[in-house]
Amino acid sequence: MPHISAAAALQICALLAALPAQYYISRWYGADSAQSIRMTKRLIACGSSFTKSYLSLDLWADRLKLWLSEARQGEGSKAERAKLVNIVEEEKRNWYYGGKKIESANNEAENRSYFAASSHVHSPKPESIQFSVGQVIVHKRFGYSGVIVGWDRRAKAPEEWLQYKYPPEKQDVKDTPHYRILINNASGLGKSTAYVPEEEITVIVGLQVHHPDVKVYFCGYDGSKYILQPWLRDIYPHD
Repeated sequence: MPHISAAAALQICALLAALPAQYYISRWYGADSAQSIRMTKRLIACGSSFTKSYLSLDLWADRLKLWLSEARQGEGSKAERAKLVNIVEEEKRNWYYGGKKIESANNEAENRSYFAASSHVHSPKPESIQFSVGQVIVHKRFGYSGVIVGWDRRAKAPEEWLQYKYPPEKQDVKDTPHYRILINNASGLGKSTAYVPEEEITVIVGLQVHHPDVKVYFCGYDGSKYILQPWLRDIYPHD
């Protein structure tokens, strides 16, 4: 934007005021003395009003402060909307096949125990648990493959998830072993984690799983199952 000096600004203001000035001057010359006096006073008042409205630094400073205040409020509204969008997106990411995994600072420790994510030592291993952490599985109905990273003796999840997953006619499945699965990216399912009952999966060998978190849980693959990282071995000493 070109720089406008103070002198140039005054010239522009004078040009803008020329047209109304010409009108009043023509009226002034065509009137009697009383009318001329009134026209002169009106012209002076108009000029004074113009000066106060447009040439007052204090007035322009007040207008600038008001504009900045409105701009800050607008930015605050944008920030609030962005925060709300982030919250909604985070809620979407916490769903597993239609069930929502609730995250809250007040019950964070309890939530970590959901979906076979508990860090307590799983010992002794119940006889009802047929599969082990590190084994590669295939889902019988959906056909995706993955690796087991945790198990629960029975489904342990938020109540709303259990109600969605297991309607009244499937309540008996809720009390069977459940496994946390890292889903193989090659399955093309679009999900990264699943929590499934034992009856829905079967173990296979010779298949490696591609998932960004595999190395977090395991330190290698021996051809039949994955080798647990030391921290995971401490949690599942019998797997």
